[in-house]
Amino acid sequence: MTQPGEERKTVVITGATGGVGRGIALACGEAGWRVWIAARREKEGREVAAEVDERGGHGRFVPCDVGDAASAAEAIEAILEADGRLDGVVHNATSGLSPVPVTLAEVSLADFQDHVNVALRALHSLAHASFDALKASQGSLLLMTSEAGFEGKAKLSPYAGVKGAQRGFARALAREWGRDGVRVNSIAPLASTPAMERAFEMDPAMAERILGRNPLRRLGDSTEDIGRAARFLLSDDARYVTGHTLMVDGGSCPAV
Repeated sequence: MTQPGEERKTVVITGATGGVGRGIALACGEAGWRVWIAARREKEGREVAAEVDERGGHGRFVPCDVGDAASAAEAIEAILEADGRLDGVVHNATSGLSPVPVTLAEVSLADFQDHVNVALRALHSLAHASFDALKASQGSLLLMTSEAGFEGKAKLSPYAGVKGAQRGFARALAREWGRDGVRVNSIAPLASTPAMERAFEMDPAMAERILGRNPLRRLGDSTEDIGRAARFLLSDDARYVTGHTLMVDGGSCPAV
C-alpha cells in the first residue's frame, strides 16, 4: 500500500477483465493507485475493479471497445473528466483469436484484420487519445507484447506479426515522445492465463515445448511476476527507461 509522500498514479489498462491485464490491475492496486479497467464486459470489469479496491487501490470501470477509435477516445475522455489526470496507459487487449493455432493458409482476411484491429489500430487510437494527458503528467505508455514477436511462432503467424509490430511501434514512439517527457516501453510476458490454458488444450504438446526450455520451469503469476514488473515500468522508479522491451518470461526466450 502506498505510504504518505509516495507516488499515486492514475492508470488505465485495456483488456483487464482477466489474465495478465487483471494481474497488472491488482499489482497497481497494491501501490494504492487509481486503476481504470477499460473493457467491453462491464460485469467482469467491475469485479476486477472491486478486487483492486480490496488490494488497497481505487478501482474503476470504463466501457471501451479498443478496436473502435471513437470508443477509445471516449474512454480516455471519461477518465480525464473523472480524475483530471492520467499517468499511465497499458495496452494489454488482444484478439480473441490469439491462442488459436492455425496455419497461415487457414487464416482468413477477416481473422487477420481482427488481430490487426485489436493490437495495432487500437494502439494508434489510444496513443492519439492519451498523448496530451501523458505529456501533462510526464507519464508512460506500456504495451504488452510477446516473445512471439521476437522469434515467431509456428501456427501463430498473425499473433506473432502484430506483436512484432507493437515492439517497432514502441521503439519509434519512444524516440518521438521522449522530447515531451513521455516514456514508451513493452513487456513480453509468459504467464499462466485462461488464454494460455486454452492454447495448451488445443495443442497438448505446447506445454512441454514452452516449459521444457524455461530455466525456472514454470509459468509466471499474472500479478506477482508480470503485474509488478509492469508497475515498475509505470512508476517513477523507471523514469529513465524508455524504448525497452522487458522479457518477463522466466528466461524462456533466447532471442533478445
